Amino acid sequence: MELDDRKIKILKAVIQNYLETGEPVGSRTISKDADLNLSSATIRNEMADLEELGYIIQPHTSAGRIPSDKGYRLYVDNMMLEKEAHLLKREKEVTELKIFLTDKVERVEELLQNVAKTLANDTNYATMISLPQSHKVKLKFIQLSQLEPNKILTVIVLDGNLVKNKVINISEDISQEMLLKLNILLNSSLNGLTLDEINLSIISRMQNQAGEYVDLIKMVLDTITDIIGNAEQMHIYTSGATNIFKYPELSDRIKASELICTLEEKELLTNLISDSLDSSQNQGIQVYIGNETPVQTMKDCSVVTATYQFEDGLRGTIGIIGPKRMDYDKVVEALKTVKSQLDTVFKKN
Repeated sequence: MELDDRKIKILKAVIQNYLETGEPVGSRTISKDADLNLSSATIRNEMADLEELGYIIQPHTSAGRIPSDKGYRLYVDNMMLEKEAHLLKREKEVTELKIFLTDKVERVEELLQNVAKTLANDTNYATMISLPQSHKVKLKFIQLSQLEPNKILTVIVLDGNLVKNKVINISEDISQEMLLKLNILLNSSLNGLTLDEINLSIISRMQNQAGEYVDLIKMVLDTITDIIGNAEQMHIYTSGATNIFKYPELSDRIKASELICTLEEKELLTNLISDSLDSSQNQGIQVYIGNETPVQTMKDCSVVTATYQFEDGLRGTIGIIGPKRMDYDKVVEALKTVKSQLDTVFKKN
């Protein structure tokens, strides 16, 4: 049995009604759709076929139908193909996001946290966003400066112009001339290297050239190891977790508790973000419906993600989590807007 145009129209009507109401949809409701011009009996037969094909399900014997994961998938895939035909439809709704993202902020972390909050408020769903990440972070620049006697400020610049600072305590004074020599030694030896590439041979040569300041070089190397190790870990910000209580199908006490725990603890989200970063479908937009998500506690949800680009190939993920009956059109358009704006902001910076 194949899906003809009539079945597709009826399936679309079922899904759109369910997206709006959250209630099972019956044949009488669908028959009121003026574009269909079909009797309730005809619609019942078509809905029975759609159920047999697995696109809709009947949650209760006497109830109407609701979309299955397979039905949502067909709807979303068709929607993504049709998006270019009505790009202006959501323009007004995402204007606030565009304005917000043009504002300058001092730190990448602050910008991304604000993006998560703004998306949660705009969509009424839960949101997540990861810091740009690379498994092979490279050193771009190292600068040692004397703050005060016995205190050295270590500034380390990584891929994507991520800047990390740490104050190192030393036991004796150091001249500006020696600081300059150590800066030259560090940058000529380490610039462009990943942590794996800083081998024993390089370390030994640096320590020999450092002379009496070998302990300072060791402390700088320890600092670099800590900072790069931390940079290679995935950092995720979330917002709007309590929005899930607005949707009856997610507000069951046990389900809601597990979902909120996932959003707060964040460890389980790393699999989802890694999967999203590996995907290049739909120009960076990925839609997970129900069992498609790698996170067990989100099997009753839909998750839409987008990948944004940082400098030097670093990438991060933005995600929106909501019920399967989420407003996919609005969510996809909002994510496309934020992705585009983040790409622009980070390239400018």
